[in-house]
Amino acid sequence: MSKGISTHVLDLESGTPGAGIAVTLGQGDSPIAQAITDTDGRVADWGEALQLGAGDYWLRFDTGSWRAAAGKSGFHPQIVIHFTVPDPTAHYHVPVLLSPFGYSTYRGS
Repeated sequence: MSKGISTHVLDLESGTPGAGIAVTLGQGDSPIAQAITDTDGRVADWGEALQLGAGDYWLRFDTGSWRAAAGKSGFHPQIVIHFTVPDPTAHYHVPVLLSPFGYSTYRGS
């Protein structure tokens, strides 16, 4: 089983962590877990012991609600990142660099 999946959001517009963003982890059509990014913009603990095997997963970031709550607008109301877990004994970190009109992601450490 996977050692886990974590994420981190950095708001490039302000240069600060993306704190308070709702994030959903899922596989196929089903959500598996939900969390809110902490004050450092991170989700490291999904509130339950995830037992993930090898396979395809996704993370959905509710950026539209987060921006609206801050009185800001943006182009992407949500970001969905699909990724593959080939080795269920490894840890997978999926960072997101977010701006009002774009984002980037990569496999972090």
